[in-house]
Amino acid sequence: EGLGRPFRGIHVTALGAGPAHALYFACYEQLKRQLSEVLQQGGNSHLANGIAGSVATLLHDAVMNPAEVVKQRLQMFNSPHRSVLSCVRSILRSEGVAAFYRSYSTQLALNVPFHAVHFVTYELLQEHLNPRREYQPRAHITAGAVAGAVAAAATTPLDVCKTLLNTQESSALSSLRLGGHLSGMANAVGSVYRLGGLPAFFRGVQARVIYQMPSTAIAWSVYEFFKYVLSKGSVERRTSL
Repeated sequence: EGLGRPFRGIHVTALGAGPAHALYFACYEQLKRQLSEVLQQGGNSHLANGIAGSVATLLHDAVMNPAEVVKQRLQMFNSPHRSVLSCVRSILRSEGVAAFYRSYSTQLALNVPFHAVHFVTYELLQEHLNPRREYQPRAHITAGAVAGAVAAAATTPLDVCKTLLNTQESSALSSLRLGGHLSGMANAVGSVYRLGGLPAFFRGVQARVIYQMPSTAIAWSVYEFFKYVLSKGSVERRTSL
């Protein structure tokens, strides 16, 4: 299918990303405020930030996981599916609803720690770079980039294990005399350690950090911009009344 293959399913990701990120940030803001009231009488609680980020990730991935499954089925070589609807119907008919969430727990094992560290780091940096919590694009971009880098570096071991589970890399597994299918995070951790010891858990950490930094910087700057615009509009409407 030539150059079109890399872009097959991109609209599925776009459709899923909208509601997923809306739930993600809405849940985070609401839960952060409520938990901060309980834990620190309205102040900025890093524990509240971490918990709110983790719960927000549960909702985000619950929406994105089915979209990712459909996207991957559409992108397979010689995929029998020609549209999103035909793919969804085929999966439901042959595998049931559970097929859309087969990798959900594995995804959460990586994403929950990542976003917990991510949100705590972002809020901590905002305390120092933007203590008055005003709209400051430079502060949001900087804090977002650094938060993404820290979270990416801290969760690289989990990403390495997930990659081995997803790829089932035959030469690596055969070198350990492992036959069949590698399953479970515990087995992946043991296999990675046997392949290269502790340094193996941080292979690719530079590439992962470089990938995440612009992504999280853009996400936070866009989010903070719309938050500022919407809150400003709300204040102006109340003032006019």
